[in-house]
Amino acid sequence: MFNHTEQKITDTLRENYMPYAMSVIISRAIPEIDGFKPSHRKLLYTMYKIGLLSGPRKKSAYVVGEVMKLNPHGDQAIYETMVRLTRGNECLLHPFVDSKGNFAKQYSRDMAFAASRYTEVKLEEFAKEIFKDIDKNTVDFQDSYDGTMKEPVLLPVTFPNILVNPNQGIAVGMASCIASFNLKEVCETTIAYLKNEKCDIMETLLAPDFSTGAQIIYNKEQLASIYDTGRGSFKLRAKYRYDKKNSLIEVYEIPYTTTTEAIMDKVIELIKLGKIKEITDMRDETDLSGLKLTIDIKRNANPDTLMQKLYKLTPLEDSFSCNFNILIGTTPKVMGIKEILKNWSEFRINCITKKIKFDINKLTMRLHLLEGLKKILLDIDKAIKIIRNTEKDDDVIPNLMIGFDIDEIQAQHIAEIKLRNLNKQYIINKLNEIDQIVDELDRLNNIISSEKEIKKLIIAELKEIIKKYGRERKTEIITSDEIVEIKMEDTIPDYNLKIFLTKESYLKKITAVSLRSGGVHKLKENDEIILEQEATNRSELIMFTDKANAYKMKLSEIADCKASDWGHFTPNLTEMESDEKAIFAVATTDYSGDMLFFFENGKVSRVPLNAYETKTNRRKLIKAFNDKSKIVCALYIKEDCDIVLYSSIDKLLVFNSKHITAKAAKHAQGITVMNLKKKSTLTNALTVEQAKLTDPESYRARALPATGYYIKDEDSTTPQLNLFE
Repeated sequence: MFNHTEQKITDTLRENYMPYAMSVIISRAIPEIDGFKPSHRKLLYTMYKIGLLSGPRKKSAYVVGEVMKLNPHGDQAIYETMVRLTRGNECLLHPFVDSKGNFAKQYSRDMAFAASRYTEVKLEEFAKEIFKDIDKNTVDFQDSYDGTMKEPVLLPVTFPNILVNPNQGIAVGMASCIASFNLKEVCETTIAYLKNEKCDIMETLLAPDFSTGAQIIYNKEQLASIYDTGRGSFKLRAKYRYDKKNSLIEVYEIPYTTTTEAIMDKVIELIKLGKIKEITDMRDETDLSGLKLTIDIKRNANPDTLMQKLYKLTPLEDSFSCNFNILIGTTPKVMGIKEILKNWSEFRINCITKKIKFDINKLTMRLHLLEGLKKILLDIDKAIKIIRNTEKDDDVIPNLMIGFDIDEIQAQHIAEIKLRNLNKQYIINKLNEIDQIVDELDRLNNIISSEKEIKKLIIAELKEIIKKYGRERKTEIITSDEIVEIKMEDTIPDYNLKIFLTKESYLKKITAVSLRSGGVHKLKENDEIILEQEATNRSELIMFTDKANAYKMKLSEIADCKASDWGHFTPNLTEMESDEKAIFAVATTDYSGDMLFFFENGKVSRVPLNAYETKTNRRKLIKAFNDKSKIVCALYIKEDCDIVLYSSIDKLLVFNSKHITAKAAKHAQGITVMNLKKKSTLTNALTVEQAKLTDPESYRARALPATGYYIKDEDSTTPQLNLFE
């Protein structure tokens, strides 16, 4: 049996979950000020230690095996980390790994990289900048996970790598997403910052730059906010060219945040939905020369207008969301550009200081040895005599120490000088070296005592990096003024059509062209058309049901029909209940006009159509009209007109809609228009034009409400459509 012990949930989380969460944050997902996560650092350092900074490439499988001595994760995870750092993957502006073989592509979702046994790697020459002076105590080292090796806590990067290559990570309760910037711009910005911390970084750091190129839509306020807070987003859009001769568009650079497959999937979806009709074919023609998506278009299509539509509707235009969350020590912190540069500068100053201290210690030791040698060289004969007259080998060092007043280290160095070096030239060179070392020590001590001098060294390194590795931007900067903005409705094909609603709740959307070609309406048995209205494909459709609900949708989202089709069953188009029935529909582009609702109790309510206009894309509106009495029918009017009411006892009443005041509240009861006798009800309402009465004026009410007039024999054959028969 198990022993159950009670424990507070907070204690369980603290003891079990928090260590895991902190491990993910500190040791896995969030990059540090050197621009690397632990997995990147372990991989690159291992490649450096096994000599891949020079010499031939080695099999990736071998490198992965070596990395496993530092990284406890599996070989596949290590290899995937390596893939992202390679030149072949094209993920980074400045790759650290020179690669041979298939390493897939950043811009492809489905392209798989080759297995590690087939590919080869070594470090790029650029990687020298992340290991410079690592053997001079520039950074701290720590034990590996099994305690058998040492690994650097950070790498002594000579430039702000954290800003040069993109980095993403999802930790527990937080994430990081750092955009990449042009190396030349980052170095120039860092130089400007080191000279003056109050500099305007937007003058030198123009905008993010990505390995996949494309265009960034420049918004100064937006970028300034990102630079200041480390959070925000900006838009990237693909580059294309138009081949007029072959009537095709070639997309050759896409946003860093998307893939060719995602773009093609979305375009295909739009074509199937009928939202894009200008495209006849689309294919991926990416090859060794680079990315290329080819779009065949119709001869009469405007390529620029089509691309504006595709920018709006597909990932050809995408957003990059920034979250500059960086680990400083063991604390994750979201920082703006200046704060990142401040932390990197402090880190780099510390690296340079440690390196200079290392050099000072080494030179001091060398000077110490040479000063001892100087004493010997001034009287070589005495030294030779001491050594020759010493009987035991172990006594040579002590006798030299006594004879020349030097310490053991100096005596040991002197004792190991070769006999051939006891010549005039050797002696003069060594004495001159003393002066050189003294001068160098003075220079180094002057530098280490002044932060300004250390900054000068950092600036010199940055200038050398610009000269050696600086490149032009890949991502082109365009302003919003250069963009032709189109509204979403402009992306929807516009053409004339008619909508038909049947008694059995079927909706037909038929183009004017299709109607002109003829054809008899096909309906289900005992079904009939209760509504016919002209519209356009850009109209919005509002359907009213017998349960006082209104359902909204865009006509462009409904497929076209033919007269020979039954149409779309409205419950399938909306979220109607199984026993709910559409009684009326209206198509509109501007929500002008009014709705008239007629109830069995003789009341009529008037609601402006714009009462159903919503800012959000709501699909269902409840209490679209009053439900106290059963609804008989509804009419849509653009302006006041004469209406004919029918009662169950064959009475008619003609009145003008101007007598019905519009109510802002959709569920208002309305006013009584027709006085009904006991057990009689209002059965229908039509416009005078629809009713086709011989003498409408003979049924007109003198005042409202009115009881109406009995139907004359000549009007008794007028068809009366009742929605609920």
